Amino acid sequence: MRPSTTPQTRHLSVFGATSVGVGAIVGGGILALAGVAFATTGPSAILAFALNGVIAILTAVSFAELASRFPESGGTYAYARKILTVEAAFAVGWVVWFASVVAAVLYALGFSVFLLPFLEQVVRAVGGTPPAWMGGRLALLIYALGAVAFYVWGLSRSAAGGGGWATIGKVFVFGVVIVGGLFVLVTTPPSVSELAGSFRPFFEAGGTGLLRAMGYTFIALQGFDLIAAVGGEVKEPEKNIPRAMFLSLGAALVIYLPLLFLVVALGSPGQSTAEAARQNPEILIAIAARSFLGPAGYWLVVVAGVLSMLSALQANLLAASRFARTMASDGTLPERFQAISATHGTPVPAIRLTGATVAFVLVAVPNVAAAGAMSGLIFLTSFSLAHLIAYLVRVRAGDESPFRAPAFPLIPVVGGSLCLALGLFQAIAVPQAGVLAALWLSVGAVLFVTQIGSRARVVDASSEARDPQLVRLRGRTPTVLVSIGNPASSGTLMTVAHAMAPTSVSRVLLLSVLRRPSAWATEGLPPELRDAQAVLGGAMSSALARGLSPETLITVHDDPWFEIGRVAAAHDCESVLLGIGSQGENLMHGPLEGLLHRLSGDVVILRAPTGWDLSTVQRILVPSGGRRFQSSVRARLLGSLRRMGERQVTFLHTLPAEVDQATRKRAERELQRLAQDEAPGHGEVLVTAGVDITSEVAKRAADSDLIILGLERRQRGKPAFGATALGIVAATECPVLMISQGV
Repeated sequence: MRPSTTPQTRHLSVFGATSVGVGAIVGGGILALAGVAFATTGPSAILAFALNGVIAILTAVSFAELASRFPESGGTYAYARKILTVEAAFAVGWVVWFASVVAAVLYALGFSVFLLPFLEQVVRAVGGTPPAWMGGRLALLIYALGAVAFYVWGLSRSAAGGGGWATIGKVFVFGVVIVGGLFVLVTTPPSVSELAGSFRPFFEAGGTGLLRAMGYTFIALQGFDLIAAVGGEVKEPEKNIPRAMFLSLGAALVIYLPLLFLVVALGSPGQSTAEAARQNPEILIAIAARSFLGPAGYWLVVVAGVLSMLSALQANLLAASRFARTMASDGTLPERFQAISATHGTPVPAIRLTGATVAFVLVAVPNVAAAGAMSGLIFLTSFSLAHLIAYLVRVRAGDESPFRAPAFPLIPVVGGSLCLALGLFQAIAVPQAGVLAALWLSVGAVLFVTQIGSRARVVDASSEARDPQLVRLRGRTPTVLVSIGNPASSGTLMTVAHAMAPTSVSRVLLLSVLRRPSAWATEGLPPELRDAQAVLGGAMSSALARGLSPETLITVHDDPWFEIGRVAAAHDCESVLLGIGSQGENLMHGPLEGLLHRLSGDVVILRAPTGWDLSTVQRILVPSGGRRFQSSVRARLLGSLRRMGERQVTFLHTLPAEVDQATRKRAERELQRLAQDEAPGHGEVLVTAGVDITSEVAKRAADSDLIILGLERRQRGKPAFGATALGIVAATECPVLMISQGV
């Protein structure tokens, strides 16, 4: 049985949401990368973490505003899909998803490093000598893959997140280490000269080394953003998501800075911190704790390391799976990854996809330092995008968020610039990180063009039509050109224009084209102009009655069909609406064909009787070959109708008589996917065989209020109105909307 796609419930309290952030931030990054930072820049690694904290706080402010305005799962990607084009949103989601994947890789590798001392101690306890292979690359990889597999299994069976027991345990252990170190510092303090000497030279490699250390360790403060990634599962999200973000980031800084100070002040007597870090970068803090707390300190940090890596691994796997599931729901990943298990209420396919990707990258990444560099670069990139999105949202949507960043636009501008600058420096200073990021984006671009793009655009068009505010948030004001030639048809056209162009976000331009007469009247208003004014006046009245506020335009041209195309181009119209009335068949054979090939935007052509009203439509028939030609236009139109009320939409596909059962089943599945994308929740499918499509549509037209036909004007050398379209128009009296996607 196919898993349910029902939405997940809000089950995370402010404590649970904070646990997601603390689980991802605290411990894992600092234990895995503090040694790398000290080896790179010396004691100024403390400053590197503090400066990263400033950048993280600025970023958390932008995230908090976004999360309180859009309290749903998906994080930066969920915000990008509301603000940016579907192509740009996919790029953001692809980066953000990979950021959590690479972070999970870092913590899986870190877990294997901190697990090793335990395994070696067990071997010694039974009187043996740890074999060399136990700490080899293959063994460490197996430990890491085992941890990933365990959490993939656990997250597939439980919707709860945060790794509560591991998070509480590691915070307690860190507290013990810090309190113990401060007690030693107070009771047996080193001399002033010794303490000062521990911090010299403060900048081991100057400003460049400090920047490199910031880039390596920025990932240590990542995790507050994962709360936004699971925002759809947080109770009272408008206030709890911002609180949880600041609480988790504050907890990390309260632990990190004192711990780093103790490492420098007490952790490496007799040698500089940088030298000690170069000797044992991956377990530097454990060795430092042993110097001021004895073996107990060493093992406390090792325990904290194991717990930290596991909780951070779980948090990033949890968030990455939610990114993948949200993207699949939007069509920017294959739809099979959007399913929710009916048994456990978890996105099992998305979790498995994330786990498989983490395993693949684990095999490819050589060590913890490389994983940290890549993670830092990817997250800095995603955070700079989050600042940009926060800026655009405030500009386009105003101060509607429950939480608003102060001093706008200072925080998103400064925060985004710092993230971008540090990310660019990281890409140059660690070329392999930049190369990996470029390769990942290239893979995403190929997948989007070849596998994902067509469905993503359809789902996006449907979403935009059902929620017109997305148009406003994206900074667009689409214009619909309505050509009015017959006063009797103006009211009918206005009902369609009302569906296509929501008043708050779109423009409707009413056009009347006068044919140039042989001679104009020399006195008074020419009768031709009076007629045009009357036509537009009637259309304006119909438009105002339906809540539209259109603009009007009268032009003069010998060829009205050519003039429609010129005006559409001059006003950059996204779509053109035409009515053909009872003369439809004649026009379809003549000038309308030429106009369709000249227009670059979407075209909607209505054949309906005078007085027909789109708002009365309840049953819609959509003949389809199962292909996605014109799918975006149809999805936008069906979404607009859905916004006005419930509709029953039947997608019809007619097959040849000789097809086998397997082919028919495959056609039904394809049509069901098409119906779900174009008319989610209210589309049904019907596959017939052995019947002529024109006859089948004509038979079912009597039970339909509207037929929607697609026109394939993209194919060169072929008429826009094919035999099927002409046949259906000739054989039916049911109102017909013919649609054609822009070229």
